[in-house]
Amino acid sequence: MPQAVFISGIGSISSIGNNSSELLGSILSKTHGISKIKYLDSKHKNVLLAGEVKMSNEELAQKVNINGASDYSRTTLLGLLAARETVQTAGIDIKNDGYRTGLISSTSVGGIDKSEDFYKLFLEDENSGKLRNILSHDCGDSTEKIAVDLGIHHYVSTISTACSSSANAAIIGARLILNNVLDRVIVGGTDALTKYTLNGFKALKILDSEHCKPFDKNRKGLNLGEAAAYFLLESEASLNARNGVALGQLVGFGNANDAFHQTASSPEGDGAFKAMSIALKKSGIDPNEIDYINAHGTATPINDLSEGNAIKKIFNDTIPSFSSTKSYTGHTLAASGAIEGVIAMLALRDNFLPPNLNFSEAIPEINMTPLQEIIKPDRLKYILSNSLGFGGNCSSLIFSAV
Repeated sequence: MPQAVFISGIGSISSIGNNSSELLGSILSKTHGISKIKYLDSKHKNVLLAGEVKMSNEELAQKVNINGASDYSRTTLLGLLAARETVQTAGIDIKNDGYRTGLISSTSVGGIDKSEDFYKLFLEDENSGKLRNILSHDCGDSTEKIAVDLGIHHYVSTISTACSSSANAAIIGARLILNNVLDRVIVGGTDALTKYTLNGFKALKILDSEHCKPFDKNRKGLNLGEAAAYFLLESEASLNARNGVALGQLVGFGNANDAFHQTASSPEGDGAFKAMSIALKKSGIDPNEIDYINAHGTATPINDLSEGNAIKKIFNDTIPSFSSTKSYTGHTLAASGAIEGVIAMLALRDNFLPPNLNFSEAIPEINMTPLQEIIKPDRLKYILSNSLGFGGNCSSLIFSAV
């Protein structure tokens, strides 16, 4: 059984870049993508802040450049662009090279945006609205369209575990490779901003009307974002046979559930603690070998305190450098684990640590200070990335330089 899981391709689209190169440039220049809503047709347009991809649906459809793309959900359009970049950066030919290739894509929003379009017209006139828009509502619709576009048929699956979704996609993908079911798997997620999610999070009273402040004493809540991101997991045999180049490795992963509340993390951070513990045990490394943590860090009062408590229980008095890159992108829901995985790969490749924007004062109960500037360490080997979802579903990934 192969023991190594390599990462040989990445792709992303988010509020800080239409591809991974632009994303990297924004991080290094400390340029966030959060601004007043421009593209979502909502009563909160030009009022609430969000991390929107800087293209309309029509512009995204043109960029995708396939027949019928104008009828695709925004979630699907974002996912197609990020998945294509992943294939391109990996330099693989899925349709012709004969390797067993899978796709595990995650989403929480699915095609809700198209359903919203339908019901708006239907409520005005029962004879109006495109019924085919309802067909894209299902979470699996975007996955199927991406799989068809890429020519993937060996294994296709959809994950929806809220904000830990794309991290869980990576965990399942790694297991499929480690058990020799597939040679390589594109894993990640895609979520678009919709009225449903915006109003839902507003009803929970966890949106910040200003720029979010992860791990800050005065944090008030999150800024929603939208994004799609994927990375290619590949076996060592597949990588060597095609003379591929690895960006890094996925060496550890863990999933746990604190079973505390539908939307809130347990105050002690039980789920996050267990997920990190499992990931560390799987990786075979000691906690003091972790160089950086990309924290879930949503900037909500409960989440940051809970995750901070979990991190302190794992690392005691030697907490690694950490930050939340959601201060750049907003909280991209199911895509968050994957977009942060792409950031981890870029950090390992280019040897830098991303800062935590908007921080001014530590949370008194945990007294933890995140990075506030770009750091270029002498050595960067292991990155831990946390994704903590609604329903208590918590996942941790450990990435390694090659």
